[in-house]
Amino acid sequence: MSESRGSAGQELQFALLGEVVVRRGGAPLNPGSPQQRAVLVRLLLAGGRAVPAQELVDAIWGEESPARAVGTVRTYVSRLRTLLTPDAAGRERADRADRVDRVDRAGLLVSVGDGYALRIPQHITDVGEFERLAEAGASARADGDARRGAALLTEALSLWGGEPLAGVPGPYAERERDRLAQARLTALEALAGAESDAGNDAQVLALLVPFVAEYPLRERARAALMLALYRSGRQAEALALFDAGRRLLIQELGIEPGPELADLHRRILAGDPGLLAVTAPATEPEPEPIPAQLPGDTLDFTGRDSLVDTIGHSLSTAGDRAAVTVHGLSGIGGVGKTTLAVHIAHRARAAFPDGQLYADLSGTSPTPADPAALLGDFLLALGVPAAQLPDATAQRAALLRSRLADRRVLIVLDNARDAAQVLPLIPGTAGSAVLVTSRARLVGIPGALLTELSALDELEALELLAAVAGFARVAAEGQAATELVAACARLPLAVRIVASRLATRPRWTVASLLDRLRDEQRRLTELRVGDLAVESTFELGYRLLSERQAWAFRLLSVPDVSWFSLSAAAAVLDLPSDEAEPLAESLVDAGLLEAEAAGRYRYHDLVRVFARVRARETEPERTRSGAVLRLLEQQLEYVCAAWRAANEQAPLSWRLHPVGPGAREETGFGNGALEWVALRNERTVLHELAQQTLRVEPNQGMRPLVDLLLAWVWLFEDESAGPGLREILPAAMAAASHADDPRALSRLRYLTGLRHSLAGRVAEAEAEFRAALLLLPTDESLAIRYTLVAELAVNLNAAGRAEEALEHLRLARYLAAELGNRADEARLLGNIARGELTAGRPERARQAAEEGLETALNSGSRRSEADARYQLGIVLGSSGEVATAVAHFAEALALYRAQQRVSLEALVLARLAHCRIDMGEALPARRLAAMALELLDASELHYHLSLARWAMGRSLLALGEPREAGEFLASAREGFQRLGAPEAAEVRAAQRAADGVDWMLIRSREDMT
Repeated sequence: MSESRGSAGQELQFALLGEVVVRRGGAPLNPGSPQQRAVLVRLLLAGGRAVPAQELVDAIWGEESPARAVGTVRTYVSRLRTLLTPDAAGRERADRADRVDRVDRAGLLVSVGDGYALRIPQHITDVGEFERLAEAGASARADGDARRGAALLTEALSLWGGEPLAGVPGPYAERERDRLAQARLTALEALAGAESDAGNDAQVLALLVPFVAEYPLRERARAALMLALYRSGRQAEALALFDAGRRLLIQELGIEPGPELADLHRRILAGDPGLLAVTAPATEPEPEPIPAQLPGDTLDFTGRDSLVDTIGHSLSTAGDRAAVTVHGLSGIGGVGKTTLAVHIAHRARAAFPDGQLYADLSGTSPTPADPAALLGDFLLALGVPAAQLPDATAQRAALLRSRLADRRVLIVLDNARDAAQVLPLIPGTAGSAVLVTSRARLVGIPGALLTELSALDELEALELLAAVAGFARVAAEGQAATELVAACARLPLAVRIVASRLATRPRWTVASLLDRLRDEQRRLTELRVGDLAVESTFELGYRLLSERQAWAFRLLSVPDVSWFSLSAAAAVLDLPSDEAEPLAESLVDAGLLEAEAAGRYRYHDLVRVFARVRARETEPERTRSGAVLRLLEQQLEYVCAAWRAANEQAPLSWRLHPVGPGAREETGFGNGALEWVALRNERTVLHELAQQTLRVEPNQGMRPLVDLLLAWVWLFEDESAGPGLREILPAAMAAASHADDPRALSRLRYLTGLRHSLAGRVAEAEAEFRAALLLLPTDESLAIRYTLVAELAVNLNAAGRAEEALEHLRLARYLAAELGNRADEARLLGNIARGELTAGRPERARQAAEEGLETALNSGSRRSEADARYQLGIVLGSSGEVATAVAHFAEALALYRAQQRVSLEALVLARLAHCRIDMGEALPARRLAAMALELLDASELHYHLSLARWAMGRSLLALGEPREAGEFLASAREGFQRLGAPEAAEVRAAQRAADGVDWMLIRSREDMT
């Protein structure tokens, strides 16, 4: 394609023989809406002549132009001028001020009278270049140089990338499409004639067999094909071709073949030796052809910048390596593998001067492409005569390797079924490169660099939506656009479909289309436009699954969870893990399931929608319900096993779920940090599964769900104050009330109380705990009764009702002893110590706290040891033994961090900050308070927050920053007051004590320290 210089000295390029493409300096520009492209096309094909504004209107809309069409056209021209000559904005303003017939000779797109002209050389477009080369090729043939004529015509036809002016609307574009299509056919016939003149009958056959099949009424092409067949010793086929053409002409047009075709028929019948003569003069051997088979690049390609750069650079430097470079792109249908591969290939074209080969391997078809046929196509494109093609696949593959030795050719293999289909098509020597796309992971190609494509990120998806639907339109509804690409799961095909629907429906809003996609059951139906459909793309891969794979694919999608482990998959499928794993991995290999990590899987959101639709169509409701309930049971066993791994003496965990032999070994839980991180990652799955259970299985799933929530909260105390339970508990309570299940209701009221307690809402917590005790069935386990009594006691302690709390704490300790739970005895002794402290009995508090630590150490529970040291630190600090308290707090902090008990870690940091202030160390105290506040960011644990803010306020006061300190102290006091906590009075006292302090004196003392 020829080039023109823009106003900034950058090269402009225009392509019209396919999609309309504009580039400056090799970078694509966006020529705007379809109507704006129509204006550009009309001006480009005017050959530099001025086009009146009304002709531009007629070119776009014909006789049905809208009101103010001329004004709209002028807007399009203004935008095109800015696009093509970025410094043209000033000239545009001058145009508006001075509408006279003149030519702005400084620009490319200029005003001329009432119209416009695009001042570019005639061959600036690929259309002009095509016409120039085609004319030169025809002239060379007429001058007797058939080989040069064929080369020029081949170069002319290589400029075509598909239907000309694709997507450009209007009568003018339609007429030009017809004209250009006819010009291409004429050039193809001329090329066949030139090849025939040069004696290249194999090339003539390769060109004209498909051509005559598609255009059977073109007599010149039929005659050339007959001659090539006759010269190749296939006289009977040549005569049969004439007979078929004659019958068709009579049937379709009612005419006999013309003189040229009839005369050739007569001469073939007569065996005229003149037909075997080659008229072309002897010339130098024709150079080997350079194929250029890449499909057209996508104008609105967006995103994947890192991949484009990385793979593009790797391909471009393929000649520097010792072996052939192979890149594989895999991923689910619709993720943009083909688009990306073609885009990268065009970027790397210059590095492959010997050509580019392309083939669609039809890997998702029931009959994928035969490697032997593909090899034959490649060899023909590389100049091997058809008569010299071997029959066997291995021989053709060897011939391809020979032809590509010491050459630099890029091969793009699209939509491969598997590695076996690809291996014969790979060159044998360095220099050339292969880029393969496939839904399957092509692990069987030695040395291949494999990349699995995921969905676009949010910004990339929005850019694609805007590029197709219009930037202004998307910007005007930014939030709706963000939700729209999320509903498409940022799958490129889905985003392109919704963008195309918006582009072709100007009256639709983004929000209106979003509403149509909200219903999961009709979402796939909405994701369809023209021949593009997300559901059809997924169906191609689904049809290739075996019956057992398809069953697993459907059933695994039923639980409404964002990801699942191998053990979860085994539970859903009701199979042993060693049978479930090969099934899950086969779905990963098929590109229908994603492996986030070893033994961890997820569906792309839209693939899951597709799988669920198929599950509803094929699986009975009881089968789908059973899958959800089995997963619920598996999660309960999983969490209980983790709880027991953390605390052997957790009696409640043994009574929530029956544990079979070897269950603990299956979960693989130890005390290592990685196991606990993995378990915390299960929180999202728990919440999703709970919501689905309440929505579709509230009766059968209620009891295991409630027990699962109990186990989860006890394993991670801070979870009960989080948003997950806040969303789940009200719905669970309603379902349990509807089912009249006092067992479930009692446990749910307890959990609700625990949420209030950890958030510092002691009155609300007390009410829930007492209600839970009243609902407790008589046959309920001792472990449950103990748990409720203990939590009520702890809550009363927090409310400052020490004597009442101590009565319940002693009862709870008795119940813990009955259960043989030494670890919980230690925890209760710590709370007894706090109660004695509140009651004003510090010696008894210390005695209880020290007994609690001794009991915890004897129990062997590190969790209880951490709690006991924390409580002992509080008691010691209150009696003035601050240094000893700090030592216990430090050990508790290390244990809480190892156990990932984040809320308690923050509490200890706040306590340490208070101790450091008491020791006169304000700077370390401020750092400790800041760390506590950072851990509690966005937390609902109001007591914890108030304690940390109090510490920060005290440290800032000590550092002489009264304004900032006042803000933290006021916030802490307000929090304590709202909770009814006694600390509110202490904070107020600290505020009063700070009045009138000599801040300069404090700062000088700090400096001396």
